[in-house]
Amino acid sequence: MIFACDGAIFAATVQLRKAAGVNLNRHAKVNLSTGNYTPGSSFQALLFMKKIKYYYNTNTLRYEKLETPLRVKLLRIFGFLAAALVTATLISFFAFRFVGSPSEKLLRNENERLKDTYTELNDKLKAMQQQMSELEKRDNGVYRAIFEANPIPDSARAKDLEKKLEIAKIEGMSNYELTHSIIDAMNNLGSRMQAQTVSYNELANLMKNKENILAGTPAIQPVSNADLERIASGFGYRIDPIYKTAKMHAGIDFAAPQGTPIYATADGVVKMAGFSDGGYGNHVVINHGYGYETLYGHMFKVKVRPGQRVKRGEIIGYVGSTGKSTGPHCHYEVHKNGQKIDPVYFFYNDLSPDQFDRLLKKAASSNQSFD
Repeated sequence: MIFACDGAIFAATVQLRKAAGVNLNRHAKVNLSTGNYTPGSSFQALLFMKKIKYYYNTNTLRYEKLETPLRVKLLRIFGFLAAALVTATLISFFAFRFVGSPSEKLLRNENERLKDTYTELNDKLKAMQQQMSELEKRDNGVYRAIFEANPIPDSARAKDLEKKLEIAKIEGMSNYELTHSIIDAMNNLGSRMQAQTVSYNELANLMKNKENILAGTPAIQPVSNADLERIASGFGYRIDPIYKTAKMHAGIDFAAPQGTPIYATADGVVKMAGFSDGGYGNHVVINHGYGYETLYGHMFKVKVRPGQRVKRGEIIGYVGSTGKSTGPHCHYEVHKNGQKIDPVYFFYNDLSPDQFDRLLKKAASSNQSFD
């Protein structure tokens, strides 16, 4: 049996002290008037001694001091520390899992602000890109069309532009991805703005040179044709006069007596003047600039020389029937950037709307060409 209470300890101590011959009352005092017992200093020291556990040994029939082995003490200390560590870990896990540390809260709030800022920037970028697209459409469809300039392809507007159907969702993107998404969009927009600036500078130069452009654009008929009766064959597939098969006729034939003057239809520089074996006979090619060239074929006589600058309405030769031709006429072609186009749309300078309508109908007639 083990006695841990003070009374048991006291009783055991009394027995031990008696066995040792110690008189506990030697230092005690008795108050005779009250009958109170005041223990001496030895007894007071005994009361304040460290608790010591004893157990009753049935073999020796004596109380013996309970000694705890060092191994047990160490195990108890280790168990206490382990339990404390596990408890602290569990408390920290649940606290950080559902509550979060102050630094995590700050980072979470900062991340939310970054996402809100990105959303705002993304909306502004979309609005700017939409405005940029409208400017590009107006540039290609209106401004450059007015000045008859070629549209600028998207590859020239932004060399590294890769159009995406939709910008990736903000959720799930890291800060690194968000940052680079904004940077890519800004670089894309900057490239498009730079290309658009170049386009507007080009258009500004075209506006300054508009008078020269108009002067260099074919605008009259190459021979005098006030009554509109000299249109013999128009642009398109016509019956070849020699092979009697349908072939592409890349110009308009103006039937006229030999020696009838042929006029330059716009200002330019003579590129070719003379005879060739290509079927045009004596012919003249004029470079008007801005992508335009005109050809005048089957001349009886050429009046200009290569390199000579001519004005609209200036005589460059006379109607003939040289080369592959079945009669005196002027074969007239208009080229735009190397492509042969219908010359009938370049007679607006000297025709009224009614006359132009009649001319269109005559030029569209399916008949046999003169060459």
